[in-house]
Amino acid sequence: MVKIKALLEKPVKGIAHTAVQNKAIRNFILKKALNKVYSEYILKESEKYPAKEQEDKYYMVRAMFYTIERAMASGISPGCRDALLDILLGSVLRGGDAEIKENFWNEFGFYPPTFVTISPIKACNLRCIGCYASSGAKNDEKLDFDVFDRIVKEARELWGSHFIVISGGEPLLYKGIFDIAEKHRDTFFLMYTNGTLIDEKVARRLAELGNITPAISVEGFEKETEARRGKGVYKRIRKAMQNLKDAGVPFGISITATSQNVDIITSDEFYDFYFEKEPKAFYAWIFHYMPIGRSYTIELMPTPEQRLFMWEKNRKIVRERKIFIADFWNDGVITDGCISAGRTGGYFYINWNGDCAPCVFQPYAIHNINEVYKNGGNLNTILNSEFFRAIRKWQNEYAYEQPKDRKGNLLRPCIIRDHYGVYYKLLNLHKPRPIDQAAMDALKDEEYRRKLIAYGEKIEELTKGIWEKEYLKNEDLE
Repeated sequence: MVKIKALLEKPVKGIAHTAVQNKAIRNFILKKALNKVYSEYILKESEKYPAKEQEDKYYMVRAMFYTIERAMASGISPGCRDALLDILLGSVLRGGDAEIKENFWNEFGFYPPTFVTISPIKACNLRCIGCYASSGAKNDEKLDFDVFDRIVKEARELWGSHFIVISGGEPLLYKGIFDIAEKHRDTFFLMYTNGTLIDEKVARRLAELGNITPAISVEGFEKETEARRGKGVYKRIRKAMQNLKDAGVPFGISITATSQNVDIITSDEFYDFYFEKEPKAFYAWIFHYMPIGRSYTIELMPTPEQRLFMWEKNRKIVRERKIFIADFWNDGVITDGCISAGRTGGYFYINWNGDCAPCVFQPYAIHNINEVYKNGGNLNTILNSEFFRAIRKWQNEYAYEQPKDRKGNLLRPCIIRDHYGVYYKLLNLHKPRPIDQAAMDALKDEEYRRKLIAYGEKIEELTKGIWEKEYLKNEDLE
């Protein structure tokens, strides 16, 4: 016990070099960390949030910690080990730079976002059905390297953020992607990728850098994935996963949930395969198909009934199997609601043309980062647009700043998917620019509007009783 106590007094990096080699020490630290999370963040904030909401948050944090422990035990590269401990645990999960956040609060009256999602390039070597970005091989739009670099730098300097999400297009087609990661060694990058370009050389480079974790897109098994992404893609994906495993790079999977694959992606067989069979994934992000982008269609969305089923099933997996599964629409309870438009703890989105949208799935923009920089502005200029402020006002009034007994239904958190009537009014009031033709078409599509409004109403019908009974009225932490 004396040795362990002495170890805990070391800097984070010192802990990493010792703990990664000693399972008993890792387990001791894990237990201590979870106890602290429960006492300091779950119990102490129980006056602000419903008890069941706090419980859900605890189980998600627990799954995240166990995910990191499994990564440490798997023989990851020194670069990845140090990045996980020094950046992800040392900076991101500890909340970043407190002084910067306080300065932001003093200037703007709320705490800053946690990250930006950047799609630096529209080009992609695949042409997937229903792509939100309408990407393809012929697209040549890309973000200037200096602009990309400045965004990452400003997120750290203005917000105290050490976390950036990279999407696409296919990010690995952007020639400067590794240069960005190397230049910003104190920032951790989550990169969504189709995985087909991760050969042995790319995997070794990711292992050296350590501060990029790839989330590889799958739709299920081979049949489901290739039905959307093309013949032969699945074998290339599995080879990419093996390359990452061999190089010691922890990776996850990114799942697009549709009305056609819900039963597959919620099955025990699915999670046994990706999380128990080598090469193992360490985490999963679930994105419900959103009817934007190429050939959008409401019918491909998971039905309200399927969505509720996914919520029940994935909640069980997180609790029982301690697998970190983040569902972008079903985890509103974990995030205290919609996180778009630069809300405290949230984010906004910048694409290959510099268009700045409230989130990846809201294809409407007031600002363009290139113009903002030319005119002497910065990331905070975008945050303070009337459009973004209006969305944050709705978030606050719906749930985020409400007393725990008057919070809106966080099983129905998304302003564009679950509250499209509200969102449509904001679009007409603030008149943001559609960032592509599909977004323009959707804005004019009366049937689209009618169906999305009906979708949100059905979600409310299915989940209202659960929210009121389990969350607003249940005040006992298990």
